[in-house]
Amino acid sequence: MRATGVGSVPGEDFREWAKVSLGGLDVAFVPELPARGVQAQMIGRSLALLDGLDADLQPAGWRIGVGSGRDHRLAQSLLAQDLDALEELGSDHTGPLKQQLAGPWTLAATVELARGEKVLVDHGARRDLAESLAAGLAEHLTDLSRRFPKAQLLVQVDEPALPAVLDAGIPTASGFGRHRTIHPPEADAHLRLLTEVVREAGATPVAHVCADDVPVALLHAAGFAAVGFDLARTPPSDAWGEAFEAGLDLWMGVVPSLDPAQVPTSSVMIGRVDAFLGRLGFDEEIADPRVVVSPSCGLAGATATWARTALALAANVGARH
Repeated sequence: MRATGVGSVPGEDFREWAKVSLGGLDVAFVPELPARGVQAQMIGRSLALLDGLDADLQPAGWRIGVGSGRDHRLAQSLLAQDLDALEELGSDHTGPLKQQLAGPWTLAATVELARGEKVLVDHGARRDLAESLAAGLAEHLTDLSRRFPKAQLLVQVDEPALPAVLDAGIPTASGFGRHRTIHPPEADAHLRLLTEVVREAGATPVAHVCADDVPVALLHAAGFAAVGFDLARTPPSDAWGEAFEAGLDLWMGVVPSLDPAQVPTSSVMIGRVDAFLGRLGFDEEIADPRVVVSPSCGLAGATATWARTALALAANVGARH
């Protein structure tokens, strides 16, 4: 097994966490530090990648179609500064390196149009946002390849809102209703825009859904090579077994992402991984090369001490063979 971090970490010192990521994990990741402000949080950081669409921060949250605002430009600048620092520390990195971004459906469920409704309400706006994100990601991957020419690039598409999008669970602007269900063909098409861009760049697309009811069959069909999930919230099922047998790798969130009352031992967490694989009908020794372990979700809400411990525990679990 290998180990990685989901993406977010506490504090404001990017260089500190970049050293931890590059030095202690099988799959290094570009750290996200939400404590630095909305520009550094998942949505703002992902909007910084848009190509041909402007964004601005309003009192109610991020909006598109209202011109490029100061916060959008700050998000772009902060991402560039972070990559400069990471390049300085690890331009000769030869292993896997993972970049995270919010996926098109989580953005559509979070970001507003100029009139104050979620992008999710408008079919054309949903498509425009997904296409803009894919085009911007293509440019970003070109930049990452230049900065880290020896690295094996991975892109983690974070879609925590996807299950609710598929199940009409996203509230409307009034709060009294719910947006209509997005049907699988459209969900697939927008996700596929990203997976195709990632694969064309020679990188590996990974989905991450830190929620219940992960739509594993949809994600696999859309072209993702792996799916990350919270092991405690995901019971084994035929859908997971079929996807794994068909080639989908499993990224299991097994280490608590918040400071626990009692720290689980590596052997306990290994047992949970093995139990999941066993329920799917796979021998752990055969399955191990296709399993990546991580904290259950992002570490932004943890103390710095626990965040370091959690990543170290993930590394210990991943190194069992």
